[in-house]
Amino acid sequence: MPHSTPAAISAELAAFMVDSEWTALPASVQNEARRATLNWLGCTLGGCRDDTTDRLCATLVDFAGPPRATLLGRGQSSDALSAALINAVSGNVLDFDDTHLATVVHPTAVVAPALLALAEQQRSSGTEFLHALALGIECACRIGNAAGAAHYEGGWHISATCGVFGAAAAAGRLLGLDATQMNHALGIAATSASGLRMMLGSMAKCYNIGHAARSGLQAALLAARGYTSSARGLEARRGFLHVLAADGADAGAVTRELGTQWEINALAYKPYPCGVVIHPVIDGCLDLRAEHATDATAVASIEIDVNPLAIKLCGNPAPRDGLEAKLSIAHSVAAALLDGAAGVVQYADARVRDPALIRLRDRVHLNADPVIGKEQARVRIISASGTTHELFVPHARGSRGRPLSEVELDTKFRGLAGGVLAPAQIDTTLGVCAALESCADVGELARAAAGLPQEFFTS
Repeated sequence: MPHSTPAAISAELAAFMVDSEWTALPASVQNEARRATLNWLGCTLGGCRDDTTDRLCATLVDFAGPPRATLLGRGQSSDALSAALINAVSGNVLDFDDTHLATVVHPTAVVAPALLALAEQQRSSGTEFLHALALGIECACRIGNAAGAAHYEGGWHISATCGVFGAAAAAGRLLGLDATQMNHALGIAATSASGLRMMLGSMAKCYNIGHAARSGLQAALLAARGYTSSARGLEARRGFLHVLAADGADAGAVTRELGTQWEINALAYKPYPCGVVIHPVIDGCLDLRAEHATDATAVASIEIDVNPLAIKLCGNPAPRDGLEAKLSIAHSVAAALLDGAAGVVQYADARVRDPALIRLRDRVHLNADPVIGKEQARVRIISASGTTHELFVPHARGSRGRPLSEVELDTKFRGLAGGVLAPAQIDTTLGVCAALESCADVGELARAAAGLPQEFFTS
């Protein structure tokens, strides 16, 4: 049965975004905004010189506006809209970004790059940035809750389609939009929402995220200039929720317990650069390998029991390259058992094509079990001699039931930033990020993480 459609959902959400006060936010929300910033920054530095990002920059260089926003890790600047697009692609390409597990939205990958590009241009403070980020993440995840499974099952890339609202709301907050203008920004975002799941496993998957970041920022900028939209872009019968989620939408979820229950507190941070539903499987493989000194070459079969969604998203048995491998349980299992790790190196093209890894990958068998949660898995490793070792993972590393510590987040950042920042620059960036609330100009963070110059976007 379809959910009823409450009136004025867009207006209520817009008013909340405008009226919110930083000091009224729970301490947990403020802290999670800081954690999300650090995690996103590391992911962006890790992916800023990926081939996907390089090709995007090479295409856009002849069309860029005045250089006013930093391309993180690349040592160059561009116009704010291009920077939002490029930094969003950089932050998503490794599949290391945060996840709202209830919706599988990766909110910060869309919201933060749009926000930082604008904040750097208008010299916003660290507190203003963190506040807007928290609100933007909240907006994206709540709309994801409202769109529900029907939206995702319909083939929409929910991180992009719902993330664009978060980018618009965050940028609108930083621009000081009033409630009417904020509603227009959300409406413009609604008509800009796009992104197909069919693109997962290709460069266009990251483009979905970049397009959403740029479109969200553009929506807010247009609204600030008096550009109008429908006042019911979310909830109207021909609005976003009903058109893109059909009768499965629950529009009331957008504002239900708004300001009381914070979705940002449900964010999970990835310890592995691949689809989040693969993480408990990797945990099980690594733990069994360590506990039993498993010789991967002597493994006859690996049985994996997971939630059906994991197979639907990541059931590719034979990925052809690193992008496809990030969405392959079979590859992740084989790499974890052979290498005893699941880092960026394990998802490189060369590793995906390694004959020994392919042989082990072919011994992986997936079983769908609806009783198993999205952050759970059961792993059984059967040796050639018939010995079986089994482990059930109730909570994946990085999930809310087993969150990454501050030290682990710092370590993740250092590992990702090490390829583009010098050790002293890494320390400086971490220091700025830790004290962001007292930073008068958040551009200081962008400049600390600028990195060495690249051949594109000369300024």
